[in-house]
Amino acid sequence: MRNYFYNLAAAKPEGNGLASDSQSHKPEGNACLPARQGLASNSQSHQKKGCLASIIRLFLLVLSCFYGLLIRILRLFYSRAPLRFNCKVISVGNITWGGTGKTPLVECIARYLKEKGHKIAILSRGYKRKNRPLRGAQIASSKTMGDEPYMLSRSLGSVPVIVDAQRARGAAWAVKGYGVEAVLLDDGFQQWRIKKDLEIVVIDAASPFGNRHMIPRGVLREPLSALRRADIFVLTKINLLSQDTSALRDFLRLMNPQAEIFESAYEPMGFYLVSSAGRDDSQPGRGALLNVDALRGKTVTLVSGIANPDSFEHLIRRLGIGIGLSFQFPDHYAYQEPLMEDIVKKSRAQNIDTIVTTEKDSVRMPAKTSGAQISIFALRIELKITNNEKEFFNRISGVFTN
Repeated sequence: MRNYFYNLAAAKPEGNGLASDSQSHKPEGNACLPARQGLASNSQSHQKKGCLASIIRLFLLVLSCFYGLLIRILRLFYSRAPLRFNCKVISVGNITWGGTGKTPLVECIARYLKEKGHKIAILSRGYKRKNRPLRGAQIASSKTMGDEPYMLSRSLGSVPVIVDAQRARGAAWAVKGYGVEAVLLDDGFQQWRIKKDLEIVVIDAASPFGNRHMIPRGVLREPLSALRRADIFVLTKINLLSQDTSALRDFLRLMNPQAEIFESAYEPMGFYLVSSAGRDDSQPGRGALLNVDALRGKTVTLVSGIANPDSFEHLIRRLGIGIGLSFQFPDHYAYQEPLMEDIVKKSRAQNIDTIVTTEKDSVRMPAKTSGAQISIFALRIELKITNNEKEFFNRISGVFTN
């Protein structure tokens, strides 16, 4: 498999993640120098690089300390008198930067509450959207709503998805405009201004806390002591782990003995046809959901712009699908037609006629992408609670009886 990594500055490959046999490897240093001189030169070069790396780490650590202090001040200020609303508030969030599975869990909970007949709304910030707040009246697009809210609107149908950076204002509108019984806060752990009835913290079991440093030295959005605010921990991506979660569970119990711990996994539901030969791409949208085994045995090109592309690749391989090429982009990447044309060209050069992407990425791809040459499928996944599922949903339902 050949990997391509793209940066935001230009839609050009920065190089291959894996070296092919045809690639040449140039020796470091000056090959014309005597052996000792060349070794000394390399040693000095490594020392300089090591010194520079240490300086950068120290600088980032100082910034992390200032960031942590600012977060503590803001949390103390906003949590002194949290806002209350005439509805129940269920928060789903995380303590780290990046994709842990918050939105799939929000969808899982929303689907359950909808089936139970509860009138709910979802509140989202709508990361990287390009317009004013949306109040859930209609499904717009990923550009106007943001990727996650758009996906939630499309999947849940009648459940209003309110997009507003000021979540308190969105909650007030949900009560006033829709008369909801409850609101779900997508990415709500850092919403200290809002009084919550249930605080759910999502943790990526494969990489729980990074290097345990605050942003920007690490990925923590709050100090680990913030875990004490959680009512429930949900560990995600359990099916992608090679080891058990006992050490992580022990740490969470040490930090917060009262919180319950549940595990979850991504369950592939099937593939949507996004673009293909003979399809009218002037009417964008997803086709019928194909069986999860529809692409088994094929070799495909993967395209992903998510926080953890490795987990996506692992999931595809578990479905018995071969990966010929893999293109990885930054999270929330906005795909343009020339770039997609380049991906199609590279795929066809390898005799690959199928591109597979995530559902999140598919909503950001141009409506027409060389449909006559290649088929593009999006993998549909849902999050499932894998242990004590009944107990988990009892806790959710219990919010309405307290």
